[in-house]
Amino acid sequence: MSYELFVSLRYLRAKRKQTFISVISFISIGGVTLGVAALIVVLAVMTGFHDGVRQQILGNLPNILVQKYGEPLSEYTDIAERIEKTPGVSAVTPFIAREAMLLSGGNVAAVQVKGVESGNKAFDQDALTVGGQDLETLLFEAPDTKPGIVISLDSATTLGVAVGDTINVIPPMFTLTPFGMVPKMKPFQVVGIIRQQGSLVDTYYAYIGLATAQKFFELEEQVTGIEVDVANFDHTAQVVSTLRDEFAFPFTVRSWQDMFGSFLSALKLEKLGLFIVLGIIVLVAAFNIATTLIMVVMEKHKDIAILRSMGATSRSIMKIFVFEGAIIGTLGTSLGTGLGLLIAVNADPIIKKIESLFGLKIFDQTVYGMDTFPSVVNTGDVVSVVIVAMAISLLATIYPAWHASRMDPAEALRYE
Repeated sequence: MSYELFVSLRYLRAKRKQTFISVISFISIGGVTLGVAALIVVLAVMTGFHDGVRQQILGNLPNILVQKYGEPLSEYTDIAERIEKTPGVSAVTPFIAREAMLLSGGNVAAVQVKGVESGNKAFDQDALTVGGQDLETLLFEAPDTKPGIVISLDSATTLGVAVGDTINVIPPMFTLTPFGMVPKMKPFQVVGIIRQQGSLVDTYYAYIGLATAQKFFELEEQVTGIEVDVANFDHTAQVVSTLRDEFAFPFTVRSWQDMFGSFLSALKLEKLGLFIVLGIIVLVAAFNIATTLIMVVMEKHKDIAILRSMGATSRSIMKIFVFEGAIIGTLGTSLGTGLGLLIAVNADPIIKKIESLFGLKIFDQTVYGMDTFPSVVNTGDVVSVVIVAMAISLLATIYPAWHASRMDPAEALRYE
């Protein structure tokens, strides 16, 4: 151990006449600890919300959407086969989507009726079904007299229906009769209700079979578009670029970033803003470190003069106080990192414990559509916080250490 580090550690120990300075040192360590912990927890929560929202968006929606300007796709089978050959594509699914009104007992709900094939990822969700039977069996093997439909829990609540009930689906299509324009209407049986409530997107969809949708919306041998899923979200842009080269105008190829990217970008911007705001806490703690070192320099001016007279260089004196500030910053950052990770990893049980103790509702699952309080620790975020905290702590030591190294021994001992 170098003597500079040894002297730094001695200066941090409390003596009777230096207790106040030691208390300030502990306050500085506490400030850095709280600042680092707050940064880690907030960034983890923001990352969790970002991932949760993205999962809601991509839960039942395609990664890529292939459509045609102003008209449906006619030869969709051939188009789907061409898309399947594209590298990075994991699934290709044709679909029909039309806005419609659901009517039951005077209650109305606006939805987008989506005709899909068996095996669609929308049916992977937990759902209430008639008699607890398989959802796809009820939907795709229903009697021709009354086709089945799957609606969200929010739509079922609005309509006041349960599984097995009948609802009328009214698309924006009219039939010309001697009495004027009469809207088209068809009864469907509710064979399934998706349990998930509060999802950002899924609540507006109702699902029927693709063949049923083609007949109902008068799109024989046609589809609205083709959904494309990729093996890796991060490769979406590359797959989109390849598909756009192959399917030029009048085709349109849109990724989930094109459709919902602005919303996710807003979440990223908010995360950056919180990082900057909470970083000020660490900056305030750094001012405490600087104040502590300045007070130590004023208190130890005789020690500094003696060390200089014994041959200590200005560089050594500067290293003593840099080490002292670095020790405070390291202790605060280490404790803050441990505390932040402990809270971030156990955020959901902590929130639930607080809710049960005080009878509060901090996190409403029905509003956010998430089963647990979102908190995802990102290694890059933690490393960034540690680097920023240590950098600020070390920068705070520069002026006090430089001032101590410039002290004249003769001037310091003149009145002693």
